[in-house]
Amino acid sequence: MFVSLLTYTPDSERIVATAARLCYSAVNFQTLTQSNIPDDNRQMISKVLALGHHGVLEHAVFSFAAEGVSRALTHQLVRHRIASFAQQSQRYVDFDSGFDYEVPPTIAEQPELAARFDDEMRRLAALYADLREAGIAAEDARFVLPNAAHSRLIITMNARELRHFFRLRCCRRAQWEIRDLAKLMLKEVLKVAPALFQEAGPGCLAGACPEGQMTCGATAEVRREFADLNFDNNNNSCQ
Repeated sequence: MFVSLLTYTPDSERIVATAARLCYSAVNFQTLTQSNIPDDNRQMISKVLALGHHGVLEHAVFSFAAEGVSRALTHQLVRHRIASFAQQSQRYVDFDSGFDYEVPPTIAEQPELAARFDDEMRRLAALYADLREAGIAAEDARFVLPNAAHSRLIITMNARELRHFFRLRCCRRAQWEIRDLAKLMLKEVLKVAPALFQEAGPGCLAGACPEGQMTCGATAEVRREFADLNFDNNNNSCQ
């Protein structure tokens, strides 16, 4: 899996902090925009996060490239509707020479099952090639492609939705592949806007596990994991 932050709102922490000040200040916009002290911006962001005034986070937008992810993962992503996606099409892109695919770790660790899995992928690739050679359009031949088939896409979300995404998908109860994606995305945004994503991650970072009886039971371990993630990225922050 490969994840890269393609672009993001310039001075994202400044624009969020300015939007927050606008809500609570009587001064004009020109006066507000003259203030650009990073420590003051971070303090303001911490304040609005604590107050739950998350609407101002929507002024900062982040776009990511993701490759080597399965169609099973991308089907989960579209449930996050406050986002934009551009995905490689199986209708207009042909896979006549084969396709890459994801092997779940639980299968990979069992050699006999992993071999059968690989055989099935090759069989499907051969059937796809036969269909295409027979004149079947890619839009119909794709019906034999599996959920394991790799895809690539661009993902765009604002900071508020990203924090919601991380709350759900960084959780150990999330499916393993989308959790890996979420953690890589979180690492990327922490490099450029650490104040916006302070304490971002699974729901148990801020309090009791929201999964109730479905909890993973490892809250302390998860908190250490994401504390280390924040520490590592803040040491390499661009801001």
